[in-house]
Amino acid sequence: MSGFVEKPEPIEVPGLVHLHTGKVRELYQNEAGDLVMVASDRISAYDWVLPTEIPDKGRVLTQLSLWWFDQLRDLARNHVISTELPEGAPADWAGRTLVCKSLKMVPVECVARGYLTGSGLVEYQESRTVCGLALPEGLVDGSELPAPIFTPATKAEVGEHDENVSYEEVARQVGAETAAQLRQATLAVYSRARDIARDRGIILADTKFEFGFEGDTLVLADEVLTPDSSRFWPADQWQPGRAQPSYDKQFVRDWLTSPASGWDRKSEQPPPALPEEVVAATRQKYVEAYERLTGTSWS
Repeated sequence: MSGFVEKPEPIEVPGLVHLHTGKVRELYQNEAGDLVMVASDRISAYDWVLPTEIPDKGRVLTQLSLWWFDQLRDLARNHVISTELPEGAPADWAGRTLVCKSLKMVPVECVARGYLTGSGLVEYQESRTVCGLALPEGLVDGSELPAPIFTPATKAEVGEHDENVSYEEVARQVGAETAAQLRQATLAVYSRARDIARDRGIILADTKFEFGFEGDTLVLADEVLTPDSSRFWPADQWQPGRAQPSYDKQFVRDWLTSPASGWDRKSEQPPPALPEEVVAATRQKYVEAYERLTGTSWS
């Protein structure tokens, strides 16, 4: 059992129809048929959306995505139409709202990995493969791969795990031509972002993208290259063979699985609220990732 500890009631805005409540985002549609995405300050861990929010998190995700969309403009079209607030929207939506094209979304999480960790490491330790792709012997947690790999996953509902699948399974589900487009675009965008991050002292270990079609054109959608969708590691602390320090919600995960939380991850009980020091440390990691990548101060 997992999902929302406390599922929020969507805010009603004249002229907008609420479509979906995600782990982090609320999705609306305006009268023109465009999508309105609002990034909340919610945070999830271990398939639970926690009862405690991280101040500014939604704005950091939104502003960092916009910065990355600009860096990638020549490689991939994106879904952003405007950052203007819809008329009648709450003031709190400022900085966390995107008006986007309504696309025919591809039901695949497009994951690129340049380093071995997470679920990829687990599979590698069992079979020396990741998503069916054979990898060399001798790799450890945090090893850089010989070349980036495309390791797709099926999209899961809130509270469920995404499931890693082979490229052949993606081709079976969406067609060979679309699968090839997804792989090419995913690896091209990852490689560009990896190089940009490296210049700023950050390792982009892996990341996931979502794509949709506008007519026959593949378009990059949702959030891109944020601490919620990517593993960012400080390059000067990279040391293969152990878990790496990261710019994400690791503080949250570590506290939840520590005796201090009193929570048993294997139970069906929801996790508790986060203490102030964990909230502050997690917010700082998100802000630091934004500042190091963009070269601008968060305010």
